[in-house]
Order: sequence, then C-alpha cells, then structure tokens
Amino acid sequence: MQTTMPPSPTAALERLAVPPVERIDFVTVRLPFVSPFGTSVHVWSDKEALLLRLESAGIVAWSECVSDPDPYYSPETNETVRHIAKEFLLPTVEAGITLGELESRFRRVRGHGMAKATIENGLLILLALQRGVPLHALLDRPARRIMSGLSIGLKETKAELLSAVDHAVARRYHRVKMKVKKGQDVDWVRAVRERFPDLALMVDANGDYTSADIDHLKQLDAFGLVMVEQPLSYTDIFEHAALQREMKTPICLDESIHSLADAKAAVELGACRVINIKQGRVGGLLEAIRIASYAAANGVPVWSGGMDETGIGRAVNIHLQTADGFTLPGDTSETSNYFDEDIVDAPVVLSDDGFIEIPPGPGLGVRVLPDRILKRMVRMERVR
Repeated sequence: MQTTMPPSPTAALERLAVPPVERIDFVTVRLPFVSPFGTSVHVWSDKEALLLRLESAGIVAWSECVSDPDPYYSPETNETVRHIAKEFLLPTVEAGITLGELESRFRRVRGHGMAKATIENGLLILLALQRGVPLHALLDRPARRIMSGLSIGLKETKAELLSAVDHAVARRYHRVKMKVKKGQDVDWVRAVRERFPDLALMVDANGDYTSADIDHLKQLDAFGLVMVEQPLSYTDIFEHAALQREMKTPICLDESIHSLADAKAAVELGACRVINIKQGRVGGLLEAIRIASYAAANGVPVWSGGMDETGIGRAVNIHLQTADGFTLPGDTSETSNYFDEDIVDAPVVLSDDGFIEIPPGPGLGVRVLPDRILKRMVRMERVR
C-alpha cells in the first residue's frame, strides 16, 4: 500500500529558538488515586509523577513525564528518565539553537521518547509563556472544544464495571474505554453492551493476547465496538496486520507506535485502522503532530492517549488535540476521576454536553500550586 506523506506540519516549530534556561529541577510528586487503576499488566494505587521545572528570566514552566516508577507499562521509568535526561539530553540543550537542531541532537540517544518529550514539552511551554500565548497558539492551532473520553480500569465485578459506565454516560462522555484481559473480556463487554446498546464503546487489552487468540478476539466483532486497542504484543506490527484482516472491528495501535516511521509501517501493512498517539511516548509534541498529519492524509483517525497524568500532563494533551488529525475522543477526562486534589488549578470539568474547554491564558493555562507540590513531593533534585 502506497501512502501519502504530507508537507511537514512542524516546519515553523522546528525553527523556534531554544530560550536560555538558568535553572532546571526535577521534582517527583505522589498523588493517591481516587480508586486503584488496573490494566492487564499491573494495578496502580497512586500516581508517582516526575516533573521538570524550567526557569528563564523569572518565568517558570513545568512539564510532566508520562513514565511510571516501575517498568510494567514501559521500559522507561522515572529513574531511567532522570538518568538519561541529566547525563545525555539536558547537556545538549543550548540557548539559541533551534528546536529542529535539538531534535537532531536528541536522535543520538536511541529510544527514550518519554525523557525527550519531557524536555521538549517544557521548552515549548516556556516559549509560550515568554510570548504570552497559549500553547495551542504556539503550535499554530486555534482554540476549540475538546471531546472527552473516559478510560475505565479493570474492575473486580461486572456490577462495579457497569456502575463506572453508568457514571460516564451520566456525565455525557463522548466515548468510554474499558480495559480487558484474558478471562475478563467477552462476557464483560457483552454485559456493558446489553446495558448501553448505543454507547460509543471501545476496549483496551494492553497487549495481553497472542496470535493464537484470533478466534477468541473475533467474538468482539459482535458488539459494535469503536475499536480494539493494542490486543497483541507491544512490539508487534506484523501480527496485528494478520489480525486486522480477520476482524471487522478496527484495531487501534498504541504501544506499538513510537515514531512517525512506526505509524507509516503500521498503516502501509494494514495493521490498524486507528492510531492512539501518546505524545509523551513518541518523543514529544512535534512528533505527535507529524504522526497525526500523516494519519489524516491517509484516512486514519487518531486520538490522544492518556497516562493518568496530573493536571500538567492533562493540559498538554488538551492543547495537543487542537492539531489537525485528532478527530476521535481521547483519554481526556475529568480530574475527579483520578484525584481528589490535583497539583494545578483549575481541574478539568466537563461541560453539560461532555466537551472540555481549553484552559485560558498563556502556556498551559493552568496554575501549578506550589503548596500542593510541596505537600505531595517525595523528591527534588537541582540539575542546573
């Protein structure tokens, strides 16, 4: 399959100059979840978030890494990000070079997209603050209302799952995602579909199945799902192509996509009909925008995946979804689904029709609250 490569949508961003940064800190905070969040790989009871604080001429920008303290979702962890950023990435950040030149320097380090994204996000947010414009305006995108989507972790009982979906429907979420795994899939999806026949519903397996499960996975075709997300291995594209040929339901690739090259391979092989772009996994906002532009040019819808971020990372994802190509509801939900108390103000709240308004103001539009950072801080390290 021959695909179309659109003109670079990030050319102007690549020409932006890196500002001088006088102070750099890593701050780790730990926020308890309202309730544990379970997937096929692990259950988390709190969010340990690694934050990056950049200061330039009295202006402070915060960014958030999407890594976890453990390697159960990704081989990158908070500690590997801290190490790679300190020893190999931050030393290449030099005032006056362009973001395109910085990306070239970062390419010498293989992988470590989460570490790269944390730094790139911070610099873009800092530039937006210095110019007094919202992040989406720096990305050359107009403000728009963002569709909402709720991700529901594995539950102990079907009754708990149905209660969580009830809540999502009552709040008018545009899409609901439920986690599945072997032994907790077809019957659980059936229970939700019977209760909510018209709900925009998708499932996420987090790579829990293999090609030996094709006949079992094909049973999901009966439920009119929007998509099945990452049913097979995180590292696979080829076997997903074989599975997609067998399934009527669109397959969405998530963990398999780490770059534009991965997205291009997946689309050309027919491995998916939808792509979940986690900007923190693909190396940052610039690469995320490139993937979305490529996908749109080839008729593949994309959406913004979430990593249970604090309000900092959640705001980044909201601004990203103004970019061309983001046509499906992402994992963008109300703060109250995860935290009783966030580290930013204001929390994300849905409007009556389920949409999310972009926080007004320069940068991310949210205010990081120093007292809550101190309350939840478990580690702080001065890098520069």
